[in-house]
Parts: sequence; structure tokens; C-alpha cells
Amino acid sequence: MKKLNGFTLYILAVLLLWIKTLIIYFFEFDLRTDTVLDTLILLINPIGSIALFLSIGLFFSKKMRKTVFIVIYILLSGVLYGNILYYRFYIDFITVPVLFQFQNVGGLSQSTLELINWTDPFLFVDVAILIWLLAKKTEKGLPLVRRKLYIVGTSLALIAVVIVSGVIENPRILKKSYDREALVKTLGSYNYHIYDIIFNSKMFVQRALADSADIKEVKNYLQSRKIGKNNQSRLSGSGKGKNVIVISLESTQQLVINRKINGEEITPFLNSLIKESLYFPNVYHQTAQGKTSDAEFMIDNGLYPLSGGSVFVRRPRNEFYALPEILKENDYYSAVFHSNDETFWNRENMYHSLGYNKFFSKTSYQVNEENSVNYGLKDIPFFKQSIPLLEKVPQPFYAKFLTLTNHFPFLLNEEDQYLNDQEENPDLVHRYFRTVRYEDEAIKTFINGLKKSGIYDQSVIVLYGDHYGISKSYHKQLEPVLGKEITPNEQVELQKVPLIIHIPGQKAQEFDSIGGQTDIRQTILDILGVKPQKNVVDFGQSLISNKEKDFVIFRDGTFVTNKYTYTENTCFNKISGKKVKMNKCTPYFDRVQNELNLSDNVIFGDLLRFKDEDRKHNK
Repeated sequence: MKKLNGFTLYILAVLLLWIKTLIIYFFEFDLRTDTVLDTLILLINPIGSIALFLSIGLFFSKKMRKTVFIVIYILLSGVLYGNILYYRFYIDFITVPVLFQFQNVGGLSQSTLELINWTDPFLFVDVAILIWLLAKKTEKGLPLVRRKLYIVGTSLALIAVVIVSGVIENPRILKKSYDREALVKTLGSYNYHIYDIIFNSKMFVQRALADSADIKEVKNYLQSRKIGKNNQSRLSGSGKGKNVIVISLESTQQLVINRKINGEEITPFLNSLIKESLYFPNVYHQTAQGKTSDAEFMIDNGLYPLSGGSVFVRRPRNEFYALPEILKENDYYSAVFHSNDETFWNRENMYHSLGYNKFFSKTSYQVNEENSVNYGLKDIPFFKQSIPLLEKVPQPFYAKFLTLTNHFPFLLNEEDQYLNDQEENPDLVHRYFRTVRYEDEAIKTFINGLKKSGIYDQSVIVLYGDHYGISKSYHKQLEPVLGKEITPNEQVELQKVPLIIHIPGQKAQEFDSIGGQTDIRQTILDILGVKPQKNVVDFGQSLISNKEKDFVIFRDGTFVTNKYTYTENTCFNKISGKKVKMNKCTPYFDRVQNELNLSDNVIFGDLLRFKDEDRKHNK
């Protein structure tokens, strides 16, 4: 075999990694293109960054060159594989903030093992080939400095061509940090990570540059929308003075409500509770990479979550005017009940910033191997142990409960099986239905406990799904259950989560208008008849108001209106699912981006620290 010189080996390495990246683009990330230019950009966007990163190894001494070269190659392959694992469930790409909260998104737990395929070792065959080639003695004549600089210059030129072409094709792409799939398709996976690092670095200095004029801009926008001037309904104040119990239903989607598997209801208790409660079947989850913590953040603050990472981890020391503080002004005591470690998702610090009086974490519960599964204490023992704790909380109270059992990969002990679905070897979708059924039984246990304690009749009870349970990766398993193909429009509809609000003495009522998790805070305040004492920055709207909400925004720029859905750069008729002309959706584009940007500004600039100053200025 003819010996390879260093330059030939370098070119071979670039080609190997380029080909592997393209295979991952099309078979793992499922990146779709709409035009010839889109396809061309997607094909060439990895080359420049791969060539540039690998060229770093050429500048080391001859003794170190091979080692550094292969280390860089392995790191680049590792970045790809990390994105594969993350994408397989979240249908998203890793951001810098996610790396700092790695232990919160599964770490090396069974959730991660569930995502590893038997074919994955083949993704590293190129690494083995390259190590084998580097182990062989190469010819003299490794690239001269002049050639090295030529390589760097060519690589930078290719990167520049990709960026310019992408901006020409999508002029606003660099302003859409939340649309990570579009960024990867346009810039390439490696360039996307560089962009992400730069973007998040810029966010660190935003707080230092912010002033009261920034919060005034946000308030002016909200006033122009008249968000705070909803028409009151007959239900406004119907829960005045009552306790508020909020229950987060882990990974619970609207699709399980009133659905049967082999003739058995998945959620028999929730179905019966709906018949005596307010029911909102068209509410969408709006979480991003923070998942459950994002849902908590929206419900307490009426702000959108961050596109990358979680506010709980990234901005826990911000000044907030959250639901616990607002209710405290009305003599409410606030507490959170969650049987996981208090440090998980940095909840201990964040709850303090949000104004909670008490956090009942894992140390407040009797947790052992027998009463635990997957992420911790099972829901039924969790609720049973929570009742005595709740009875000691001063009334009126705002109490939040976070369930755990219905969490990916949806594991359940045999003795906790309530759904007789006749599946001997259930796939993930049917495992999901089983854990939802267990969760439903746990809610029944909790409600019965509240009734026995006398708390039930004195409490407004809010149950909401925090985020999806079955991701896009498992839709092929879900389609036979739904009896239809899951199109992009249908994929958005699957982001609906249950919202059930029980008010003592109120008759059942169904609200068909659309809504999101950002609206739950305003809805709770409206039911309680509570008006905040300070100026409020809140992107939500009461869902019991006589004024219907006109659109719901998702963190990736997707949105839905009463008639249309915008997703994957396409406008759909929401009812028929058919594509329609883009001009049906374009009137909302500026509002969507403006709301997301303004909410981000509030968080990154810590603008609520200026709320009192702005109030004094307006007097």
C-alpha cells in the first residue's frame, strides 16, 4: 500500500467527516429542504467548518500533530453524536446552556440509554479508519506553513459563502436564535454551535447594559395589545379567597383524554373530573429546553421560556414579580411539593427568587427503593405523603405539586399496572399510556385525600400537562393508535396539553378558544379576582375572559391561530391540515418575533428590577 502524505490524510479526514455529517443530516436529523439553493447550502455547509477545525492539528509540532488531529476529529464526532441523542427525543439541538444543565436532561440515566440504537457504533467506523491510517508511517512532506494558511483561508471562505448564501435565502435567520433547525440547515451543525456560543456570550452582558427605558418598551407593547384589559366573565372572582392547588401532570398530552385502549379509558378519573370542572381542550404547551421548569416558569410569570436552556438554571437570581408574590399581597402562603432533590433544575434557588415560602423536596418524604421508579418517588405514595404536609400549610395557600412517574422512558412496576392493554412487549407509546393511567390513579388518590381532609371544597384545583410525552421520534408508533398520518400540522396539534380547573360550586364548562401555558397565570388571577398591586409584565391572557385569544406562540417560532398553523416554514389550514398561501400567516410574523424578543429582553436584562422605578416615573 502506498504511504499517504500528511496533506492527503488531511483531505481524507475532511471527506470522511463531511460524508458522515451528511448521512446524519438526512437520516438522523431529518432535515428537509424546500428549494435547490436550500439543498445546495445543506450539502456544503459542513465542509468549511470541518476543514477549519481539523486544520488546527496541522499547526502543532510533528510529535504532537497526529495526536491533536485525532483528538479534534473525535471531538467533532462527539458533538455530532451528542446532538443525535438529544435530537432523538427532543427533536432539537444542544445549546451551550443545556451543557450546563446536563444532569437535568437525563445525564447518563436510563432515559439516555433508551435513546441509544444498536447501529450507533457504525457512526464511529470512520474514527477507527482514521486512527488506523495515522498509526501507519506516513511519507515526509506534511503541509508547509504556506499550505496550512491556504487551507485556513479556503475554509474561512467556504464558511463565509455558506453564511452569505443562507442570509440571502433567509434574511432574518441570524435573528432567529430560537429556530435551531433552520440555523443548522443554513449554517451547518458546527457553525451553529459557534453561533450559539457567540449568542449566549452576548446574553451575559445584556443585564449590565439594560435600563428602565427597556422595561418601558415592553410595557408599551403590552398596552398596545391591551393584554391587561380583558373583558370580565361571570367566572371572574368565582374562586375569591379560596386556596389554589396547581398540579403539574408530567409529560401528559391532550391526546390521552377520553381515549380508550382496547376498550379501557386511559384517564378515567380525569375524564370524570372534567364533567364537573372548567375544561380547556385547545391549550398548547409552550416549553423549550427547560421542559417542566419552563412550564413552571410560564405559569408563575406569564413570560415565555428561553429558547436555549432554562431560566431556572440561567437566571435564578433575577428580580421577578411572580404568582407567589402577587398572591402574598393577598395574604396567601405559597409552597411547592416535589419529591426530587431540591437542587434538581436549581429549584431551591429559583423558588426563593419566585417568592415561595416553603419547598417540600425529597427530604420531606420517605423515599426508598420499594416506593420509587425511574426518576424517584412514585406518584401515589407522593400524594399520600403530601396530604399531611399540606394540612399544616397556613390557609389560604397557593400549593404546587409536581408529578414524576409519567416521565420518559415511561417505566412502571408490575404492581402499578392499572391499564389492561393486552400488550406483552409494549413499545414506548404503550408504555406511555400505562404510566399515564397510573398518574390518573394517583390524581384520584390525591383528590380523595383532599376531600377527606376538608381542603377540597375550599380550593381551586388547576391540573395542567407540562409538555409532550411522545416526541416526534416515536410518531410512527403513535400513528396506528391515532388511525392517521402525523403531518406537520398534526404534529403541532399534538402539542396540546390538558388544562382542567375545578372551582367549588361552579358547573362544568368547556372553553374552545386556543390558549397556552403563558395564559394560566392570568386565568388563575381572574378566577381569584386578584389584581396585582404593581405594574405587571405578562404576555398571557385570561382564558375565561370574554375576549378570545387570537394566537399562541411556540418557542421555535411556530404559532397557531384559530384558523391557521405556521410550522416548518409552511402555513396550514388548521382544520383541514392543507397547505395554504403564506399570506394567511405573514400578518403574525412580526408579532411573534417581537413577543419572543421582548420576553427574552425581560429575562436577559433582568428588567423587572426596574418595575418600581418605572411606576414612580409614570406617576
